[in-house]
Amino acid sequence: MGAVVLPLSAAVRPEVPAPAPAALAPLDASTLDEAYAANRGNAAEAARTAAAHHDRDRAAADRRLASADRQLLAFDGRGSGRVTEVLGDLARADHVAVLVPGSDTSIDTYGRFHTAATALHGQLARHAPAGTRTAVVAWLGYETPGTVSTTVTTTGRADQAAPHLRELVAGLRAVTGRGTRLSLLCHSYGSVVCARAAAGLAVDDIALVGSPGTGAGSAAALHTRARVWAARGGGDWVENVPHLSADLFGTTVGFGTDPVSPAFGARVFAAGDGGHSDYFRPGSTSLTNLARIVLGETKAVTHD
Repeated sequence: MGAVVLPLSAAVRPEVPAPAPAALAPLDASTLDEAYAANRGNAAEAARTAAAHHDRDRAAADRRLASADRQLLAFDGRGSGRVTEVLGDLARADHVAVLVPGSDTSIDTYGRFHTAATALHGQLARHAPAGTRTAVVAWLGYETPGTVSTTVTTTGRADQAAPHLRELVAGLRAVTGRGTRLSLLCHSYGSVVCARAAAGLAVDDIALVGSPGTGAGSAAALHTRARVWAARGGGDWVENVPHLSADLFGTTVGFGTDPVSPAFGARVFAAGDGGHSDYFRPGSTSLTNLARIVLGETKAVTHD
């Protein structure tokens, strides 16, 4: 464990100034378009600010998010950035999936997260029963830890993120109502975030993929009424992460019980032979099963 938490150096990216987030009306179905437009405008302003400070990469990322076809529920271009993006018609959706990312996800790397959300949205659209409407929410709502950092081995960032995830779910319920089926799909460190937010959360399913552990000893310890699922691809390096938890200098390091182990008690489903970044790869076993979970087709979910 000591080897896991040794401080490791990483390049520090200079912060680029950006405007404060747009002021928005309380979220409901009638204010969605207003929110989308305001956040696109904010992203466009952030792009201009980044360009003025000669950060072409950030300016390009912000400009992509400012495109007229993007549905931004939230945007904050400051620091590593925060983005909540909707794919589909959220106000009319019968099934909504919220994607919670893991380490090294920021505005600068948002493209790969958007690709995963797009792949899931396409899978849902192709396989939903006739007349069933779906939406995907890509939630980059917290400062993710770096893969090469000490923060990725503790629950600190997840503890900070959990209230914001709970706020998002409450906002989504204000838009969709209680009849919509809502699922959290949590990747890597994002599974720690979901676990910290899970207690009493108004969601139907929580799926943990590529999880290093959740900081909880069992699915029951999450104190959620949701079905808890877990999967790990055959080529995922996270299998080699020690499933330990230790108190070092007043900080809890490690995340404890392996979510795909019988001791954790989740519903373990098949994820194929993919690696850590392959859970949303088109045509993969994992994406097929994640879509089935979101659609409530639990009996069709396959197991190893």
